[in-house]
Amino acid sequence: MKQYFGMSQTGNLKEAAQGVHAPGLLILMSNADQFEAHVTELESLFPGVPSIGCIGMSYSTRVVEKGVGLVAFYDNVTAVANVLEQASTMPVKYIERMEQDLKNVHASPKDTVCIDLCTGNDACVLTTIHSILGKAGIPLVGGTGDGGKVSVNGTVYEDADVYAFVKNNGGKVAVYKENLYKPMPGYRFIASNTDRSRYYVGELNGRSSKQAYMDALHISESNIINQTFHNPLGKMNGQDICIISLKEVSGNGLCCYRQVNDSDVLVLLEEQDYNEILDETLQRIRRDFNHISGVFSINCVFRYLLFSQEHHMEDYLKTMSTLGDHAGLIGFGEHYNQQFVNQTMTCVVFE
Repeated sequence: MKQYFGMSQTGNLKEAAQGVHAPGLLILMSNADQFEAHVTELESLFPGVPSIGCIGMSYSTRVVEKGVGLVAFYDNVTAVANVLEQASTMPVKYIERMEQDLKNVHASPKDTVCIDLCTGNDACVLTTIHSILGKAGIPLVGGTGDGGKVSVNGTVYEDADVYAFVKNNGGKVAVYKENLYKPMPGYRFIASNTDRSRYYVGELNGRSSKQAYMDALHISESNIINQTFHNPLGKMNGQDICIISLKEVSGNGLCCYRQVNDSDVLVLLEEQDYNEILDETLQRIRRDFNHISGVFSINCVFRYLLFSQEHHMEDYLKTMSTLGDHAGLIGFGEHYNQQFVNQTMTCVVFE
């Protein structure tokens, strides 16, 4: 299979799509003002072609901040796109759609991936999806779009998760996750006084979570939110780390971008050398693939802000492009198999 990325910084979809011919799947990443119009226009340009979309910035070797980006998969690819509605309350109600789609593409773990775009309630949605994909061994990457809207096959949905199964008929697929952070020695916390509905953490080790975070890093309250770029919290899952970004200060507690429960064991993370981390990621991918036809990734908006502040984003994208055709979405939460993560890059690589 092959992958193509087209873009327009001014939001001209026809300009972004001018290099697309006979696609098997389309992924639309648009701005908030034009999203619904772009969804309708995309369907008219490529009627009947499976598509998913969301509001968000896109990229290849540079970032499209307010325009439109379009990824096309073509040449020896089989794809189907669909939606799980009622993401915030009952996505499982629609799980038979996913079961049937899995059969329709004759999916196998070696050559098929699920790419999903969500409006929110990611952890619940991923648990629902994993009940199907986990048994079938099908990998998943995806993320959360902006604005509470997603699209599939020419229709816009709110409170939903849209997904596409992509079967590479010409080779294998594999998914990867990149983490820039490692635990700081000596900082282990037990969370308490949490509110799952607000992703709120009231206390760490029996103290105000706000004060515990400030004291650990010797910072003032005004620096807490920017500090999450360098020192987010983390939850250990075996040898794996689930990053928990800080959203805001709320009274004496902290609100996060993913759920924390009472008695969860958290660690304080610190930023590593991102050039070394990226080099390790590329080496891992190149060990697995002799030939790469395309890479689709989701980078957290916090990674984008960190890299932009440090004038690293362009270099990062150019280095990723050494793998081959690379494109992706800047998301507000990242999906990796059954995991909902923050401040992370996830990607699927196609042979």
